[in-house]
Amino acid sequence: MKRNTASFRSNVKLVRQLWGEPSHVALRGLRELTDRYSLSVGAGDLQFLDGRWYVTHAGLLRTAQRRRCHGIQTSLQKDVSDPIAGRWVFKATVFKTSNSRGFVGYGDADPSNVSPLVRGAEMRIAETRAVNRALRKAYGIGLCSVEELGYLSAPADPSPKKGVAPTPPNGNGCGNGQSRLRDRLCLLIRQHQLDPALVKRYAADFCGTREIRDASRDLVESFVTTLADEASKNRGALICKLNSYGQAEAVKS
Repeated sequence: MKRNTASFRSNVKLVRQLWGEPSHVALRGLRELTDRYSLSVGAGDLQFLDGRWYVTHAGLLRTAQRRRCHGIQTSLQKDVSDPIAGRWVFKATVFKTSNSRGFVGYGDADPSNVSPLVRGAEMRIAETRAVNRALRKAYGIGLCSVEELGYLSAPADPSPKKGVAPTPPNGNGCGNGQSRLRDRLCLLIRQHQLDPALVKRYAADFCGTREIRDASRDLVESFVTTLADEASKNRGALICKLNSYGQAEAVKS
């Protein structure tokens, strides 16, 4: 119990740093996820998007490891896949024990339902989604996984519709547009396993503001695009750059 309490406190601290003060409902949900599944925000097991908790592929795999999962089997569903169109469908079966009949999950992906950041990797994403669904069934995790979300795959800069007011200059991620900058940034941090605190310092320096929340939406969007480009081209160089902000902070203190 003491271990779970400590984990919950650590989770709450990180949630406040990453996403601000959570609601009482969100805290109750986090408590249950911590106690029942030992999911960790710091380890990248959870994401908090639009006021809801989502489990990640890494979190599901760690849960399976803790529960001593016997094995996971995947297979491409050729009859419903279309390589030319970039559409892939996978079936995954999770065997909790050697005698288990297996828990089955299906996952699909095509260019219309994956993030632009991972365009071209539809086959791998489809397999990941299938594994996620099978693992959620096997271990009774009712949360949707973040890799299955469709709205995170929306175009980065949709054209404004007539009669819809534009996002305020400082609305960096708090508007109701299809693509939320905060969510895209959190997804980048998780995908490339970056230090959230160092990313925030880099962002503030990039935008020329004391805090990233003080920057305009255009500046934050430019930073997110730059971070995605740097992470995909040379993650090692990006890690070195981020570490330099940590060293600078240590010198100041």
